[in-house]
Amino acid sequence: MSYPIIAAQLYTVRDFTKIPKDIEKTFKKLKEIGYNAVQVSGIGPIEHERLKHMADEAGLKICATHISFDKLEDDFDDVVKQHKLWDCEYVGLGSMPGEYRTNEEGFKNFAHKASEIARRLNDQGLKFVYHNHNFEFTRFGNTTGMDIIFNESDPDAFQFEMDTFWVQAGGANPVDWIKKLKGRMEVIHFKDMAVGLDMKPIMSEVGEGNLNWKDIIDACKDIGVKWAPVEQDICKRDPFESLSISLKNLKKMGLSSEVK
Repeated sequence: MSYPIIAAQLYTVRDFTKIPKDIEKTFKKLKEIGYNAVQVSGIGPIEHERLKHMADEAGLKICATHISFDKLEDDFDDVVKQHKLWDCEYVGLGSMPGEYRTNEEGFKNFAHKASEIARRLNDQGLKFVYHNHNFEFTRFGNTTGMDIIFNESDPDAFQFEMDTFWVQAGGANPVDWIKKLKGRMEVIHFKDMAVGLDMKPIMSEVGEGNLNWKDIIDACKDIGVKWAPVEQDICKRDPFESLSISLKNLKKMGLSSEVK
């Protein structure tokens, strides 16, 4: 099996996963496009068993999720049950709750609190992965929020799910951060960045923007990243078409969506 394996981040098609019948249609469509794995995020309410059945029927592996911090704190047992039912190892947190983002101490407190949850998940055979945005690159003197999270969290339990676009948007180098996260990242978000004539950054299909994908992919291989869900929060065309373009471009770069 060749790593990293390309998957589809369902948040990209969140407008098409609000009710169960649409989730089922979306799963089938993603399979037809050529995806064999998905990250579950941004979907509407559905029973764990029903979603697993839909994924199995479509032939899709659930490789990771995004779970709210409140649910991780208040409904931990159900989170464990859900992920074990789905045969999904990676429990993702999509963002740091706002109350922790106020100052340097807040970032430290988050790192400590999340590490406690991460250790509990590890005890259950699961892995906690944290997805960054650009606010983590706010500077506090000689450091950044991302550095604080990295240094203050438990290196044996707290893993990362780095987002290539948001690292670049934060003024940092995605390749440098991939290398820094060696041993602490097995899931990454592939998201490209272009720019408009208005000088504003644009989320684009992978390979259609300006990120250095050769070096990004080489770094992922070097540190042992296993999964690379494609995410595009904002699409300028049909999001399924965007996911299709990203997949085709990544295959040209030598990656695969095959799951064995």
